Amino acid sequence: MKEKILFLGYVNSPLIAWLESYKYIVVSVSDKISFDYIQENRFDYLISYGYRYIISKDIIEYFDNKGINLHISFLPWNKGADPNLWSFVDNTKKGVTIHYLDVSVDSGDIIVQKEVEFDMQKDTLSTSYNKLQQEVQSLFKENWELIRTHQCNRNKQVGEGSYHKSKDKKNINHLITNSWDTLVSHLVDKNK
Repeated sequence: MKEKILFLGYVNSPLIAWLESYKYIVVSVSDKISFDYIQENRFDYLISYGYRYIISKDIIEYFDNKGINLHISFLPWNKGADPNLWSFVDNTKKGVTIHYLDVSVDSGDIIVQKEVEFDMQKDTLSTSYNKLQQEVQSLFKENWELIRTHQCNRNKQVGEGSYHKSKDKKNINHLITNSWDTLVSHLVDKNK
């Protein structure tokens, strides 16, 4: 019987087609889900990638270490909303992380992560975002079989890090002078 994956978030993610090419049944959802929906559909795995809702405790417990999240920050830094933006504004490590889901936002045990470098004079919010998306997708492809078979690493997050909500951005909107084409160096320089 084919394994069934609930993919929460980006419904047009290239990871969906990649998983389907390996004969997984992938159900992609961007709307808020309920525990009843999970039980009715009997999913084997949950992959959250760009999902805009907090996943409830009963759903996380249902997946019993078969629920992961792909996040475009170097956790524990920049949990929550707009991680790419905040990594430049707060001048924290930049990177991507795949971690287990838990009841707090982006605080689960780390499976794998990668630090990512940027050209501070050329990269914009848009180019840096796209680069982080490519990096987290590559990291997922490289590690999926280890994750699926529970042979991957599992490390507690070290340190408090940082957390941001969407509404926090209103306090720094003045730094985003050219929308997504704002140079990342402008964000770092202006916030000193």
